[in-house]
Amino acid sequence: MNPEFWQSRWQEGRIGFHKSEVNPLLKAYFSTLNVAKGGRILVPLSGKSLDMAWLTQQGYEVIGIELVESAVEEFFAEQGITPTVTQASNNADIKRYQGQLSGQTIELWVADIFALTSEDVSQIDAVYDRAALIALPPDTRPKYCEHILDISDNAPQLLVTIHYDQSQKDGPPFSVSPEQVRQYYSDTYQLTELEDNPSILNANAALSVTEHVWLLTPNADNNNP
Repeated sequence: MNPEFWQSRWQEGRIGFHKSEVNPLLKAYFSTLNVAKGGRILVPLSGKSLDMAWLTQQGYEVIGIELVESAVEEFFAEQGITPTVTQASNNADIKRYQGQLSGQTIELWVADIFALTSEDVSQIDAVYDRAALIALPPDTRPKYCEHILDISDNAPQLLVTIHYDQSQKDGPPFSVSPEQVRQYYSDTYQLTELEDNPSILNANAALSVTEHVWLLTPNADNNNP
């Protein structure tokens, strides 16, 4: 993770990755995770995504993880929530913002995701990864995937990736091929590609981009007890 890079993006308002509406792919495919109402959904590298508000409206608790504190502050301010803020006793760089939205608890951690443990985030019933895996360079992704498996206890995932010719554009967002997704996760999950669609990246119509939606279901021998 590069804190300075992401801090500067937020400070300068260069947050093209933030969408002003709920991701239609989340609306279309969240039900495939088959999570009971009241379940806890982990949203890694969450920013101030409106997807989190939508999840609470559907009856789910949300646990977000975000490196940039101002993004978390903006989320709560824009939702009209005054959160409770607590400092981690064992790490001065970690804070937890917690509030109620649509009758559900929403808990956003300000932290380097690799500094958090399964004890911090507690039970996770599913992971929604729209912008985390594709935000990370190739050398960091294996560590990230292993860490997500660890802190979520192999919870099912709804994963959104994009694939394009990386030589034509620097990330982030980075290209993640279907083969790479399988490399990262096939030992733990059954992978189902739910959709793949042509897309446009940063209004660059000349760049051929495909957006992929994946359902990651724990293999039988990896199911949580």
